[in-house]
Amino acid sequence: MTKSEQLSLVESFYTAFAKKDHETMAACYHPEAEFKDAAFSLHGKEIAAMWHMLCEKGKDMELTFSVYEQSGQVLAHWEPVYTFGQTGNKVCNIIDATFEFKEGKIFRHHDQFDFWRWSRQAFGTVGVLMGWTSFFQNKVRKGAGQGLAKFIQAHPEYQNS
Repeated sequence: MTKSEQLSLVESFYTAFAKKDHETMAACYHPEAEFKDAAFSLHGKEIAAMWHMLCEKGKDMELTFSVYEQSGQVLAHWEPVYTFGQTGNKVCNIIDATFEFKEGKIFRHHDQFDFWRWSRQAFGTVGVLMGWTSFFQNKVRKGAGQGLAKFIQAHPEYQNS
């Protein structure tokens, strides 16, 4: 897979996300893919389920992004703006992503963002006071995992057979 094809694949992924097209997003991933960010550490079908869930929940989400190559690596910078469901607070997250590829698909996808900055927006005062702590970060991670597990339970296409 050429660098140009890798860039095009990631561009297609974020274009689909901006349209909330989770099926096209899922098709960009290798079946054995890995995804990691501050809230999730996922493999395979779990990744497709997460994007499906986020597309459904992010009804008002707007997304800007850029995809580029730096030092031979495909990277993306993306900024979703959305209403955080738990609190109703508006969030503008700033995320940088790295990618690795296998057999023409995304194999590893790692998103990095300032968790404390995000938590201050998402949770307000609680995020300001607690968002920097590992206790709070683990609590958010656990809640995100439980939410995804519930979503997968309601969507048999994401359950392992």
